[in-house]
Amino acid sequence: MKNVSMALILDRLKKFDAELHAARERISHLEEQIETDPLLNILNRRGFERELNRALAHVKRYRTAAGLIFIDLNNFKAINDRYGHLAGDAILKAVAAVLNSHTRASDVVGRFGGDEFVLLLWNATERHVRAKAHEHEAMIASLQVPFADKTLRAHATAGVAMLGADDSASKVVERADADMYSRKIAKPRGIKLLRSRSRVTAERQRLRA
Repeated sequence: MKNVSMALILDRLKKFDAELHAARERISHLEEQIETDPLLNILNRRGFERELNRALAHVKRYRTAAGLIFIDLNNFKAINDRYGHLAGDAILKAVAAVLNSHTRASDVVGRFGGDEFVLLLWNATERHVRAKAHEHEAMIASLQVPFADKTLRAHATAGVAMLGADDSASKVVERADADMYSRKIAKPRGIKLLRSRSRVTAERQRLRA
């Protein structure tokens, strides 16, 4: 009887362990969903702030260098107002894609809200972070985003802040946002609409005739 009872207990423990493992996986999946932007498939504000706090703890403990880039699309509201939110979504997806494709595996890309993007650069000097910010501005400006029979273009402004040992996440974001805003007022540029592709094609055909 003791052997039978022990076998039943072990069987129940195995089932309980399997159920616990499955529950942990479901929780992990839900946490990932909560911290991911559903449109762009990058971290949302909550997820990014978690990563930023982790970086701040690392900087405080090991005195390493890390920087934050805060990117804002210029006059993004105008494209939503004129062509609708689907056009705005197309711009956001294109920007997220270019940011993801031009960052290191150790860096973190997130959407802070609306038309604001944030990047966390590990083990980077201020010179490197600023150079990367300018590079991202240029890459966004070079985008040509197809939408219906139109081609949309965007411009962005980036601000930078380095992580300090005594910083909080909100202080770092505030400094990067202030740096972005000071640069934005110095060079106002917005999202633009190129001529529709049908008009460009018609003009080319006319010139060839």
